[in-house]
Amino acid sequence: MTHLVGQDGTAAVAAFDAHRVELTAYCYRMLGSAFEADDAVQETMVRAWRGRASFEGRSSVRAWLYRIATNVCLDLLAGRARRALPAGLGPAATGEFGRERPGAAWIQPVPDAMVIDVGADPADVAVARASVRLAFVAALQHLPPRQRAVLILRDVLRWSAADVAALLDTTETAVHSALARARATLAQHGADTDTTTDRLDDDHRALLDRYVDAFERYDVDSLVALLHEDATLSMPPITYWFAGRAAIEAWWRGDGTVCRGSRLVATRANGRPAFGQYHAGTGGHDAFAIVLLDVDGGRITGIETFVDPALFSLFGLPAHLSR
Repeated sequence: MTHLVGQDGTAAVAAFDAHRVELTAYCYRMLGSAFEADDAVQETMVRAWRGRASFEGRSSVRAWLYRIATNVCLDLLAGRARRALPAGLGPAATGEFGRERPGAAWIQPVPDAMVIDVGADPADVAVARASVRLAFVAALQHLPPRQRAVLILRDVLRWSAADVAALLDTTETAVHSALARARATLAQHGADTDTTTDRLDDDHRALLDRYVDAFERYDVDSLVALLHEDATLSMPPITYWFAGRAAIEAWWRGDGTVCRGSRLVATRANGRPAFGQYHAGTGGHDAFAIVLLDVDGGRITGIETFVDPALFSLFGLPAHLSR
């Protein structure tokens, strides 16, 4: 295809970049890490650039890029332990603080801007938001890498079995079999491939405003009033997590008081409302954690606090807020 080998390469670069967001979303679902997904897409673009002269046009540029990205992800996943969320590692905490695990053990949040093209068809945007939600990405990590790729390509991206078979150099029968096993495994872990998602309506926005106000004042009574009875809270890389309003309240009134005086800056992650949380420091506030909230039925049902200041650069958030 001569349009990929133009003299200045401009056409090739444009053809590749047109798929960057969706490729990043694909690699994120495969890898569970925003940083690794970005690296995988960069490697995909490098391999595509170097191999552009050999592209014969027997498939679309998009399908060719997905083939390269899949191989990059499979290489990265070879022999690696799965990433998880605290709730996937054991029962809820009963008071102990919990131990830390290395950052590579955890699912990471990803900025919406990296994985969701808001200018796309609204139905596609809804699917993109639902299919990068933390619980779904965590469930995907239970699948062997090739099954993971099959399920994402078939159930999220809606590729045909024939196209998936061509991408993976296998048969349609093998694709159908892998998909059936992948769906069964997700069901065992309480996940499915439903790509519907809730919209952030005015009531939800008002709830988030109340959460920010109560958290910055560290008004525990008001915070607890916003929680669903079965709400959960976790803080990777700490292994512990809390289930239920009473357990979360006890944490906030105990070790959680370290968050007193924090500031929150709104952002979006994994198709959900999120915040950069800053702890009080010298001359202002310092980056502490990226916090994701799940909201349903007018209450907060989940709080995932990712304690990793390195994430702030991904979200375009500063490392420090002046007073």
